[in-house]
Amino acid sequence: MPHPTTRVLAVLELLQAHGRISGPDMARRLGVDGRTLRRYVAILEEFGIPITAERGRYGGYALVPGFRLPPMMFTDEEALALSVGLLAARSLGLTEAQPAVASAGAKLERVMPARLKQRVRAVDETVTLDLSHAPPTGDNGALATLSAAAQARQRVQLAYRNAAGDASVRPFDPYGLGFRGGHWYVAGFCHLRGELRSFRLDRVLSVQPLPASFGRPAGFDALEHLSASLANMPRAHPVEVLLRTDLDGASRALFYPLGTLEPDPEGVLLRARTDHLGWFARELARLPFEFEIRAPSALRDEVRQLARRLALA
Repeated sequence: MPHPTTRVLAVLELLQAHGRISGPDMARRLGVDGRTLRRYVAILEEFGIPITAERGRYGGYALVPGFRLPPMMFTDEEALALSVGLLAARSLGLTEAQPAVASAGAKLERVMPARLKQRVRAVDETVTLDLSHAPPTGDNGALATLSAAAQARQRVQLAYRNAAGDASVRPFDPYGLGFRGGHWYVAGFCHLRGELRSFRLDRVLSVQPLPASFGRPAGFDALEHLSASLANMPRAHPVEVLLRTDLDGASRALFYPLGTLEPDPEGVLLRARTDHLGWFARELARLPFEFEIRAPSALRDEVRQLARRLALA
């Protein structure tokens, strides 16, 4: 049950959002009876917030006309960060979070000064972010449960269906979560396999907390683990490419990481595995710097064929 203070603030939010709202309607939204609602209204009045109450069929509660809470103050940089953050949240495949994102944006607009409100709207209307390459998932419950378990260091029972459609259940220690290539993943220790594993959240069937805790390795980076594990998945062709750039340049160019990156005296070494050499050749062709294919030789042939096709285009 929400804390009474939360409900008192919810009363204020409803009054700000609706102008005038009936007592029964507000009580229903808060999940309380009329007597409790009147007590919450009295608490707000004790805080110096003027509220009018009118009886009758068309009566209800409203803030005294002209009353406004002091505006929440943001710098231009903070307003820009909030705007881009809300845009990013809408692009992360969290279907159930979309109403919350819209609600958060509306609340911020109501308390922002006009100048910042205009700037936030400008970002929302003119900026687009491509953070996802997959359709949104329909259920975000696993994300909330696993992130809470990772923070509390609490073991869970994870029911999972792999890409082949096979289902399994395992005790699992969630170390961290990450978003990569249009999908959410959780990384941690799988007690069924006895090793570090990562799982796609849209394939998670259920998550149940277990009465056991765990210790997370110091400095564990979920995205780093994901990059390494996905790059080393068993595939038909191991790939090794020397990139004529530095680590920063390679990381920027490979927005969707093709594999792991290692410093090399001549540049950066890209190690990966792929089932589709033609696709890998096209990804290499996008790079803004020179590269040298060390293995396999079939990838060199694919790049040469691609170059000939582009020359004839």
